[in-house]
Amino acid sequence: MIKTKDLLTLGELDKKQVIQIVDLALKLKKDLKKGTAKPLLKNKTLAMIFQKPSTRTRVSFETGMFQLGGHAIHLSSQDLQLSRGETIDDTAKTLSRYVDFIMARVYDHSTIESLAKNATVPVINGLSNSFHPCQILADLMTIKEKKGKLDGLKLAWIGDGNNVCNSMLYGCAKVGISVSVAVPRGFEPNPQVVKECKSLVDIDLTQDPQKAAKDADVVVTDTFVSIHDSPGRLRKFYPKYQVNSALMAKAKKSAIFMHCLPAKRGQEVTSSVIDGSQSVVWDEAENRLHSQKALLASLPL
Repeated sequence: MIKTKDLLTLGELDKKQVIQIVDLALKLKKDLKKGTAKPLLKNKTLAMIFQKPSTRTRVSFETGMFQLGGHAIHLSSQDLQLSRGETIDDTAKTLSRYVDFIMARVYDHSTIESLAKNATVPVINGLSNSFHPCQILADLMTIKEKKGKLDGLKLAWIGDGNNVCNSMLYGCAKVGISVSVAVPRGFEPNPQVVKECKSLVDIDLTQDPQKAAKDADVVVTDTFVSIHDSPGRLRKFYPKYQVNSALMAKAKKSAIFMHCLPAKRGQEVTSSVIDGSQSVVWDEAENRLHSQKALLASLPL
């Protein structure tokens, strides 16, 4: 069991706790395939609040609770009294009387912080505009699954210093993976996160994707245009920051390619890369299920 009540950024966990979740996730994946899975959360209930659409987050959490012997309730903003003016604080207090966990996928990170502050049960950030910790637990699981280790590797982040990048820095710093981040000027990750992580591992910020990818063990990107779309945004990223075969050639021959999905093929990544032999994106997507089960089973009840 981990010590923190909530998972909002990934910065809450220390190295031992991150490794604990990753190793448990790998075990749960093996147990499921062997048919020896146990109902670790029998009769437990997860409330899932969604302010925005979701494929991987919703399906992985809902399926994960089922596989652990529990139950998940899907709640869109329109399903809740939030749509009629009830505060997020009061919603958190009410849900805490019914369920054992709350997971929320929100726009503003302040919303998930308010949920956590007012809930008496564990709150999990299923994505906010600032962080995406659940994705990174799956990514770290995938890296260890493919590389056999975490410490001492180099990861290249190419593209936008967004919410996924912020949590990626936290995750890599905790387990000893150095990170080279290649982003256009003005799109750097959260400077406070960078400062904290630099005290643990080498973090290099550059505007040169070729430099970032050089000798990398893992190459990662994310969509250039998401909820932050604005006129001319794409031109600042494409084609310079596209992950294509030429860029992958700068990494180690044994390098793997990851993407949290959904991908905009032909923008941040070419089909030849995402469908190529170095891509592990489908294993990465599956591992959202196993890493989130491990997280749920590790949170204090």
